Amino acid sequence: MSNLNAATASIPVAQAEGPRPLGALKRPIDAEDRIAAAVREILTALGENPEREGLRDTPDRVARMYLEVLGGLHQDPRDHLKTQFSADHHHGAVIVKDILFHSMCEHHLLPVHGRAHVAYLPAGGRLTGLSKIARLVEGFARRPQLQERLTDQIAQGMEDILAPEAILVVVEGEHMCMSMRGVRSPGSTTVTTVARGIWASNSAARMEIMALLKG
Repeated sequence: MSNLNAATASIPVAQAEGPRPLGALKRPIDAEDRIAAAVREILTALGENPEREGLRDTPDRVARMYLEVLGGLHQDPRDHLKTQFSADHHHGAVIVKDILFHSMCEHHLLPVHGRAHVAYLPAGGRLTGLSKIARLVEGFARRPQLQERLTDQIAQGMEDILAPEAILVVVEGEHMCMSMRGVRSPGSTTVTTVARGIWASNSAARMEIMALLKG
């Protein structure tokens, strides 16, 4: 095996090129200590004294914060959808609007916050709890993310577990990497959409559901 191939083979799946895994990654047992050490190094590199009173506990606090807000890496959000039921064999669209989320942009590790709207057309009356859809969104959001990927992962998670006839996901997000740095444009909103199933192929049906999401 060449040196290049050997190096590539040693890269963990989560770091390799290609689609990010929807399932859970294994959390290293020393994750908190390693993150805290890295934060101390950042503070030192900035010329700060990580031992002064105001910063003494900051590395540990930041480590716990990262493990909380990025905890979606260590779970499979699709598991929430496995709680299913059939209610009078409902066949109409189910829409959950204004699901608030917080995420972290993977390019700068700055926050992204916004709302997700999820609609699906059940197959065979197969439903999941409304709160489970919100938990699906939360789980995928609590990862280093791109908004485009988040939108795709929500749709794919719904498809994998519920196999509905149609899915429509709309995500609206404000990115702190645009608000706090660079162009410094607070209030700018990015909108991403994904349609699957008959809502992808039937534009009239898709627009009808889109209108309900916006209404």
